[in-house]
Amino acid sequence: MYEPPPVTDDQLRAVELLKSSKRILLTGHERPDGDCVGSQAALACALGAAGKSVFVMNVDAPAPVFSELTALADFRVDSGESLPEHDLVVMLDGGDLSRTGALHDRLARAPSRKLVVDHHLHDGAAWWDEAFVDTSASATGVLVRRLCAHLGAEISPGAARAIFTTLVTDTGWFKYSNTDVETLSIAAEMISLGVRPAEVYGDLFQRQPLQHPLKLAGALARTTYFADGKIVLLDLPLGPDGLAMDVDSDVALDVVRSVEAVEVALVVREIGPRRCKLSARSKGAFDVQKLAALFGGGGHVKAAGATIELNLQDARSQLVEAALVRLAETEERRSTPRTAADAARQPRP
Repeated sequence: MYEPPPVTDDQLRAVELLKSSKRILLTGHERPDGDCVGSQAALACALGAAGKSVFVMNVDAPAPVFSELTALADFRVDSGESLPEHDLVVMLDGGDLSRTGALHDRLARAPSRKLVVDHHLHDGAAWWDEAFVDTSASATGVLVRRLCAHLGAEISPGAARAIFTTLVTDTGWFKYSNTDVETLSIAAEMISLGVRPAEVYGDLFQRQPLQHPLKLAGALARTTYFADGKIVLLDLPLGPDGLAMDVDSDVALDVVRSVEAVEVALVVREIGPRRCKLSARSKGAFDVQKLAALFGGGGHVKAAGATIELNLQDARSQLVEAALVRLAETEERRSTPRTAADAARQPRP
């Protein structure tokens, strides 16, 4: 049976805030991924079972592959109108309110209390009243599972699938370095509750259209290597129709990261005039969170992103320049002894 770690005082206040609230609006970042959508669906199930009125509102519609999850709760896409009546806003899988896009101003002005449930590093002033945050958690879904335990909520079959989806999304099906004992313990629990991993995998990754391999090939054809292959970059321009290239960045990143020499992989997608989206991944000591922070973004040491207000060519050149500097710093730290014992092991001239 899953046993959550002890709560901190801050986290306990977050639990009490959820318990005392009656009408709850759940939201998340633009282009919600499996961790965001799954966390929203699972928490909505738990709160709804406790008699709360819950609805989910995102600025972008979740991808069709998440239809099993969005059917579990009242998911809505922002229409620009006034927010429905609520007494609590919960932002999941993000702590930067600007990442809610067009919802930002209305959420900030709302008189409701604010709660963040997230596993990312947070910079800047806190805009929330309470936070349930743990940057060591592999996914926001891990925190939702902890919340369910502290709320005394049972995990329904639908919520189990939602939580399992969060785990496989943010651990790359348990192959990333953030996979830990708690992650696997929760995954095992969700399977015991009826989740079928092969079915989830099929729904998430094996429902691509006929054009998918050709689109992926077109994206990979734009691969450029730097620093003897340690840095790889894919730049994806807008299509002739003015729309962003329809390629899953995570799939492209997985392919280029399979190259042995690669330490950091960058995908820069043009999403509008003078606007690009960065997805960055590391498989070594390179800290992509620090790289993303240079462009106003954030995330984790090995997975981060940013929205860059530049045209594609300028974003590309500035990213490469910054990545080369960070790579040199990383290699210098790697070659510098960190302790007396390390120094003693260094070869003498």
